[in-house]
Amino acid sequence: MGNKLIVTATKLAGVMLVQSGRHNDERGSFSRWFCQEELAPWMGGQTIRQINHSVNLKTGAVRGMHFLYPPLREFKLVRCIRGAVCDAVLDLRRGSTTFLQHQLFELDEQNDQMLVIPPGCAHGFQTQQDDSQLLYLHTADYKSDYDGGCRTDDPRVNICWPLPVSLISARDLGFTLLSETFEGLIV
Repeated sequence: MGNKLIVTATKLAGVMLVQSGRHNDERGSFSRWFCQEELAPWMGGQTIRQINHSVNLKTGAVRGMHFLYPPLREFKLVRCIRGAVCDAVLDLRRGSTTFLQHQLFELDEQNDQMLVIPPGCAHGFQTQQDDSQLLYLHTADYKSDYDGGCRTDDPRVNICWPLPVSLISARDLGFTLLSETFEGLIV
């Protein structure tokens, strides 16, 4: 049992918004969150290798903007399973039609939506409620040598978070600003 996933393109090339159908009855509800077969056309033939859970205690906290350097090619599937977040995706792919553009998405525990984020895109979010939690599905194993990020307040990108930033890690603050000569990641 389970409704098909509805996959919709976003304004960013290759970034997809996935809507789960929810079946409600007197017991509660049921929804499909993932189906390898249904999502295969948007995941470049890759399969899920790792699942992570992010717990965020305070409203206004920001995490991001994280990505993996090539040659790792990671699709990331992100769903809010508790609370609410303003999710951000930034296109860092050299030659992409949406290079250096970003898009914000409202994800919450009720809207049954998930993002499919392709390799070469950075991801981050800001919590909109206390105790907001995200579930991540990754198509690559984490390797710290390929871990990258850019600043969430980079003026070249101009992400406007909806709330004042209440918390951000020293690591995320320590990412460098994108230089004027940054030509993108080769994926």
